[in-house]
Amino acid sequence: MIAAALIAAVLAVALCLLDLVLTVGVIRRLKEHTELIGNLSGAGIPDRTVLAPGERSGPFTATTEDGEPVDAGALSGPALVAVFSPGCGACAEQLPHFIDRAAAFPGGRDGVLAVLAGAPAEVAEEARRLAPVARVVVDGPGGAVADALGVRAFPAFLRLDADGRVLSSGYLAADLDESVAA
Repeated sequence: MIAAALIAAVLAVALCLLDLVLTVGVIRRLKEHTELIGNLSGAGIPDRTVLAPGERSGPFTATTEDGEPVDAGALSGPALVAVFSPGCGACAEQLPHFIDRAAAFPGGRDGVLAVLAGAPAEVAEEARRLAPVARVVVDGPGGAVADALGVRAFPAFLRLDADGRVLSSGYLAADLDESVAA
């Protein structure tokens, strides 16, 4: 009976030591992950998803899904621009919010440009949903329009003035509401 109690005590101590070693390992791993996450900002991840307020869009030419040519100069007056990518969860989440803003935009459909960075078959549903409220361009990944707007991540939203200067931008449709004092 004493031998059984002694064996149980030794097993309990061994189990506690194993638990302690595993806990120390988990804590060490968490410290490493915290350091890695802290270093991400300097690892080439962009600070912005798109041009910052005050910057100007670059030149681009494209053709809308309606066959209409569009370029940076065609966005006369204030304009809303959104860039979406297929398979992007955040894009799918923000699409209805952008559609609501585009539908209420004072410039109407002509003042709204939606850029879909994917193959036509991949973005057909998004193009269909956006067509009533925006001129839609299927630009392909890394296309000329996304490049001219400085898009580095998806989704990307911009509000431009008549000269192509960014008034507001970000990765949420709500970012279109914020103005810049530049």
